[in-house]
Amino acid sequence: MAYEFFDSEIIEILDETDSVKRFFFRVTGHQNFTFKAGQFVMLDLPLNAKINNRSYSIASHPNNHNEFELVVVLKPDGLGTNYLFNEQTIKPGTKVKCSKPLGKFTLGEHPEKEICFICTGTGIAPFRAMLKDLHQKGTLKDKKANLIFGCRFEKDILYRKEFEELAAEYPDFNYYPVLSRLSDTWEGEKGYVHGVYERLYENKQPAVFYLCGWKDMIMQARDTLQKLGYDRKEIKFELYD
Repeated sequence: MAYEFFDSEIIEILDETDSVKRFFFRVTGHQNFTFKAGQFVMLDLPLNAKINNRSYSIASHPNNHNEFELVVVLKPDGLGTNYLFNEQTIKPGTKVKCSKPLGKFTLGEHPEKEICFICTGTGIAPFRAMLKDLHQKGTLKDKKANLIFGCRFEKDILYRKEFEELAAEYPDFNYYPVLSRLSDTWEGEKGYVHGVYERLYENKQPAVFYLCGWKDMIMQARDTLQKLGYDRKEIKFELYD
């Protein structure tokens, strides 16, 4: 598929963890760069590869300012992430070609159903965008929602303060970070995301599920939710390599 690319500029880079960076972009080569929460962009990077395009979910909510955020984890063998993490070539002011927003992994209308977001790693990105969008619009108060976020260590919990603040502000929004590698100080959910949603939805209350992250997690969650009695149409997902 041929993509149309626009000029963009990196305006800020933040080190989120030792292997995750947040990249803030401003699109300069498009009159009105608008997107829906949950969509992704393709970056056209000068890689020595047959395919130079790399896709990343937008982690920020629509703001009508031609700006967006990507949260990226370094893959040791990944050409795209190694290029982005190279501080000699990527820094504030660097120009990068980006596509228009793509994808249909966006939040639908579910007035009579709970929403359950299940993710691992940087799969948190589209759900952060969706929740911030609901918060900015003032409609999160009307939603019963759960966010289940799996990662290895406590230091890997992305956007932790933001989600804790949302959970404190909205009684019907529940936040469940889940750690698979434990420390003596961790008092939250332990193990993997599957045990959490199985417990929350064992009574099969009306719900719709959004899954994003590692492929193995998504395939297992999809199968488990169907065994719990949920229809495939109630399970929406986006895979990360």
